[in-house]
Amino acid sequence: MIIFYDARCLEYSSPGHPERPTRIARTAPLLKDRHPNWEWREPVGASESALLRAHSRDHLARAKAATQDFDADTSAYANIYEHASRSAGAAIDAAQAALRGKSAFSLMRPPGHHATRDRAMGFCYFNNVAIAALDALANRAERVAIWDFDAHHGNGTEAIVAHNSQIAFASIHQFPAYPGTGAQSFGNVENYPVAPYTPRARHVDVAERALQKLSKFKPDLVLVSAGFDAYSGDPLVQMTLEQEDFAKFGEWLRKIDIPAAAILEGGYSYELPELIDAFLTGWTSK
Repeated sequence: MIIFYDARCLEYSSPGHPERPTRIARTAPLLKDRHPNWEWREPVGASESALLRAHSRDHLARAKAATQDFDADTSAYANIYEHASRSAGAAIDAAQAALRGKSAFSLMRPPGHHATRDRAMGFCYFNNVAIAALDALANRAERVAIWDFDAHHGNGTEAIVAHNSQIAFASIHQFPAYPGTGAQSFGNVENYPVAPYTPRARHVDVAERALQKLSKFKPDLVLVSAGFDAYSGDPLVQMTLEQEDFAKFGEWLRKIDIPAAAILEGGYSYELPELIDAFLTGWTSK
């Protein structure tokens, strides 16, 4: 397992904001302590040309200027363009490592799957997974699947990859919930809305069916928007998954035998480090 991580992603925050540095700061030492043989690499920031595959020039200019908050959840932090570029770069690096036969995880912030071509929203500035998918297609891959099990709909990813015949996108998410999208499937987009308080077994079954359908697309690469906010103890939604369910998600990635990389999205409970470890351990254990 290769972990892409840069401690500079801890340098911005807002008091009381759920997407806070401790999400990463507590996870990194836990993974290093439990898995001393895993490889840690510092990612390279995404180039402007890589960002422009998913975003408009105007959006990049707004992120560089960051003169006012993008919305109530998405602040104009100092140097947010650089922070978001490094997070996108980590996603690209993880995808390229996967295409070379290595399992890889991006342990970075900010997350990305709500960012659209022209808008930062929902804690997200650049759409890391879409950028990584489009970069993979521009280089070595012919088909890419995106499996998004974050508790919130990956609306930005959907908007960016919709109608791209080389990408299959599946989102398993609570509905109704922020951002209020993801009720319908179309074309290359499969949405799996899950009602609040849906029993664990049913939710897990939906996630498995989504991954199985993506496998039938015969992708060269599976990218995972790995959000851990579907955990029963997460403060932002009303879902029921437990630690062992995320371990099972990791096991499925190992068993499908398709190159895969995962990118951290949401997850706001105190137990986040344990949830990430369970997922990665399930993925890498033989």
